[in-house]
Amino acid sequence: MLGTIQAGMRPVRPPPNPIASRCDELSRAVVAIQFERWPALYARYGEAGRDKCAEDLRFHVLYLAEAVAANSPALFREYVGWVKVLFANIGIPVEELGESLEILRDVIAARVDGATAERVEACVAAALDGLPGMAVDVPRFVRDDAPHGDLAKTYLDRLLAGDRRGATALVLDRVEGGMAVADVYLDVFQPTLREVGRLWQTGAISVAHEHFATAATQAVMAQLYPRIFATERCHRSMVATCVSGELHEVGIRMVADFFEMSGWDTYYLGANAPARAIVQAVRERNAHILAVSATISAHVGTVTDLIAAVRAELGDRPLRILVGGYPFNLVPDLWKAVGADACAATAAEAVTVAAALADTLPGAA
Repeated sequence: MLGTIQAGMRPVRPPPNPIASRCDELSRAVVAIQFERWPALYARYGEAGRDKCAEDLRFHVLYLAEAVAANSPALFREYVGWVKVLFANIGIPVEELGESLEILRDVIAARVDGATAERVEACVAAALDGLPGMAVDVPRFVRDDAPHGDLAKTYLDRLLAGDRRGATALVLDRVEGGMAVADVYLDVFQPTLREVGRLWQTGAISVAHEHFATAATQAVMAQLYPRIFATERCHRSMVATCVSGELHEVGIRMVADFFEMSGWDTYYLGANAPARAIVQAVRERNAHILAVSATISAHVGTVTDLIAAVRAELGDRPLRILVGGYPFNLVPDLWKAVGADACAATAAEAVTVAAALADTLPGAA
């Protein structure tokens, strides 16, 4: 984790998350009660199944831990909504999910301090209250009536068929015909990758399909770079990165490309860059903005760790930090809790917000 400060950096986020730090213990305690309460589970899954259940419960614990740390029941409620869709498509009754959440609440609340227990109960209550009305499917992201919806659908079909060359040629031909690169990003790549995620969540495709689609799209993006980097410079710079453990790095890469299209000098670090490397990049590039992405709420605490470490190491060196990703879209004020200067919901908005932040730096014109 980026929260594990590199040698020579000052530790800045003291107490470990009281729930996440005991994740294995708590998940196994929940599973033990489940197997005791529902003997049919052992008959169905056996001892190996017990371990698999504990592995799955770790995600419940981690997401709940971040929602509690952020004092945001909405974060956990949305996670449970995602799990309901997943479970519905693999045949796990929603009643089992509800009872599991109740056991999770009771186990954790009994093992933490009173203030933390109150937050646990509030987060689980929000999820349980909303559970009956949560959908068991997710609307499609690729639609015929959307801008360039026909192109997005054909692009998706070719990716799912494993036709990377055909998908690439399709996009490059449209761009050669005058389609703006920004429109390709917003109207083709973004909805397609979201649709691929939806198809995996509902069990329609495998994780291999998802990885292939992401890798193929990144390859197409690389072929569009000559057009992106031809933009007139605005003499501002930014560093872009994902937090440690984040597997969905294509979003922040798109954000960095939007900055390039707006004339910024960008330095894209991708995922798993150590905090020290990020600080070094900010200094070397004389960056005005650090953009940090997290697409799942289980990584919100890691964003907090990273921002605290960067600010501690840079001291008074002027820098504005912008965050983005699904958790920050879900909870509008979450950016304040992690110590950022602002957040943005889209790549285009990120450029606008970053320009305004850069104007507040000392010496800004």
